Amino acid sequence: MPTIFDQLLDRFHVYLAGVDSDLVADAVARISWNMQARTLEPRALGCLRHLDRIAERAQPHSKPLARFVADHRDELRWGQTYTAGDFGQAFIDSYGWLEVFGTRGHFVNDEVAAGLLILGPGIVYPDHHHIAEEIYVPLTDGTEWRMGEGDFHVRAAGEIIHHASNVSHAMRTRKEPLMALYIWRGGPLAQKSTIGSEGRN
Repeated sequence: MPTIFDQLLDRFHVYLAGVDSDLVADAVARISWNMQARTLEPRALGCLRHLDRIAERAQPHSKPLARFVADHRDELRWGQTYTAGDFGQAFIDSYGWLEVFGTRGHFVNDEVAAGLLILGPGIVYPDHHHIAEEIYVPLTDGTEWRMGEGDFHVRAAGEIIHHASNVSHAMRTRKEPLMALYIWRGGPLAQKSTIGSEGRN
């Protein structure tokens, strides 16, 4: 019988396979989905209080994944890269991620890391950059995203957001929380981002 982690990986894969994007399709095709499970202790975070609202607002094609994560939130290992010293306690109370697979996730993968990011309402994720290439797919509408020296723009659920290596980017939520699927590849998969906009634009 599949474990909840097997079911999580399956829902994650099914969602990605349905995304209409050559960039995402290429990333999915390069992933070996027969991954070894990693035993992790569950860890809860303050941002999990937003999961029911996220599941309610998720688009039909992403709702099975969002609802599954909301229903099993207490069985999963949630993480944070930053501390209150980086962005303040309000940010930490409404921020977290779930690595489905990677060097720290529920499944072992040394080449690609992928999972889900959560930001609560009214949160600014300041400019930051990292070596790994990053692909984001928001599962909820209404969050504003910025890349390089550009302005913030509202991105729709299902829209593909691509950050090349060391390109600075930022996000800010308004009245609603964000859940976004992410894929990291081509760099250190557990690197703490460099804060600021000094990256290549």
